[in-house]
Order: sequence, then C-alpha cells, then structure tokens
Amino acid sequence: MIFNIPKTKFSLWSFSLALLLLPAMGCARPAAAQFSGTQVLDSSALRPPAGARVAIVEFYDLECPACAHANPIVRDAAIKYKIPLMRHDFVIPGHIWSPTAALNARWFDTKSKALGDEYRDQVFENQRSIYNLDALRNFTNKFAQSKGIAMPFSIDPQGTLAAAIKADVEIGSRTGIHQTPTIFVVIANSKGASYLEVHDVNKDLYTSIDQAFAMAGPAPTATPVKKTIAKK
Repeated sequence: MIFNIPKTKFSLWSFSLALLLLPAMGCARPAAAQFSGTQVLDSSALRPPAGARVAIVEFYDLECPACAHANPIVRDAAIKYKIPLMRHDFVIPGHIWSPTAALNARWFDTKSKALGDEYRDQVFENQRSIYNLDALRNFTNKFAQSKGIAMPFSIDPQGTLAAAIKADVEIGSRTGIHQTPTIFVVIANSKGASYLEVHDVNKDLYTSIDQAFAMAGPAPTATPVKKTIAKK
C-alpha cells in the first residue's frame, strides 16, 4: 500500500482514521512504485555518535508489522556487537494508534530510557493484540501498573514530546526515508561508504556490521567545549 503525501507542513496528528492494509515488505509513507533502496537526500543523520566506530540507525513505526519483526533482530545485533542503536520515530499516516504509542514511549523515556525502550519492545511483541486506541490504552495502563507507575491524565501538556516525534519524522523526510523499517549501519571515518543500508534484516544485518567494522577508521571524539574566562 502506497501513501501519497501532499507537500504541506507536516502535522503529527493529521492522519486518516482508516485502517490501511500493510505491505509485507514494510510500511510505506511517500509514493514509491517498488522499494529498491533508499535514495539518501541528506546523510547528516547517518553517522555514529562520538566514541563509536559503527552504529545502527533505524527509522521505525510502532504499528508496522515489519518493524515488529525486525525489532528483536536489530536489538540483539546492537547488544552482540556493543554498538549504539539510534532509533527515529517515522510515523506512518493511516496508522491509527502509532502516534499515541510513540508519545507514550517518549513519556516512559522521561522516567528512564531503558523503560521507554522496554515499552517499545513490549508494543512490538504484542502488536497483533493492539487493534485500536482503546486496546493501546489498556495495554499501556497495564504496562505502567506492572512498573508501579501511575499514568497522568495528560502525558504531554506542553507538547514537548510530540515536538520531538515530529522532529524525528522530519529527520527521516530530509534523509529520504519512505518506508519502515529503514535500517542503516553507519560508519565513522570510513575507507569507503559512510553507511550501508540493510535491505534484508534477516540475511544482511550481521554481514553489514562486519563489513562496516572492516571499513571503519578511528571513532570520532566529541569536540571539547572551550571555556572562556571573563576578564576582570
């Protein structure tokens, strides 16, 4: 299923209420006849953080079945290789409950990043039983109760969390992402390409990481902040 997105200012909550059938290969956002790789428009988001030679960058949607399939594979690879996993929300128009799930995950992040990631993992694992917003609400309340946390009446009164999700979607759009999951292995100071796209997470992820380490140079370091001394 392909979605045509008008070139207007993106609003996180302006999604169709119709539940759309999802393609087996992933969840598409912009119009594309057939997925044959991402035409990267801006690679600024495709680089490891300071201190890492190799990292995984993933653009995902919590309601996307292909993302649910990829999630444990990507997570386990990051743990095995001890590399950062840099995930970006890329909310698919037409998905009924994923914007709210993304917002919930960001709220749990404010308690701890580990808790937010556990919520995302649990959403993916239970995705088939989350069929509408009421089911998501019940699932989220049970998750919070299991952690001894009370959900507030409003989890984002200032709109800060929604703005962060919108910023992630805009990063994806600038990068050229048009479906989820889109996964890259990114490389510091590479002897060749600075990123490798993973087309088949089942077959290509581990070999791409091995290839990335063979191509990677020294890890980037954070630029030190110069301290200025006020003159008396």
